[in-house]
This record gives sequence, structure tokens and C-alpha cells, in this order.
Amino acid sequence: MITAIVFVKADVARIPEVAEAIAALDGVSEVYSVTGQIDLIALVRVRDHDDVANVVADRLNKVEGVTATETHIAFRAYSQHDLESAFSLGLD
Repeated sequence: MITAIVFVKADVARIPEVAEAIAALDGVSEVYSVTGQIDLIALVRVRDHDDVANVVADRLNKVEGVTATETHIAFRAYSQHDLESAFSLGLD
């Protein structure tokens, strides 16, 4: 499974509609409205790199109101659950 984090700049007047349209795309698991230089962060979870291209380049970038994107591919996940398991002594 590949996780891509996509930073999205959008037409400010259309952020809610853009977010909903992106969230409806197959392969997009979550969309967050955020503060700062970007407007939205979309998490894309797919099987392979070609699928990332299909979701981001072929569909997400074409959502009306998206003005720019920047995509980051995750190498590893360090969730709280993973960290607890790594430091566990195996005692319940």
C-alpha cells in the first residue's frame, strides 16, 4: 500500500466544494482543511505508483477549483500504535 500526502491550493471561495469533490475520489481516504500556505491536505492510499498518478494527476488536479498541488510519497508510517509496539516488553 502506498500513501501519498497531497498539499492542495484551491480557489478560496470554493474550498468546501473542492474538499468534498476530492474526498469523493476513489483512492482518497481523507481530506483536511488546514491553515498556512496550503488550503487542503488529501491522503491518498493506493496499491502502486501508477495508481498515485491516476488519482493525483488524472483526477485530483482536474477538480474545478484546484489551483496547484504538491505530492509527497510516504516511506514509513510511525503511528502511535507502531511506537507502542516497538517499545513494548511484551507484558500485559
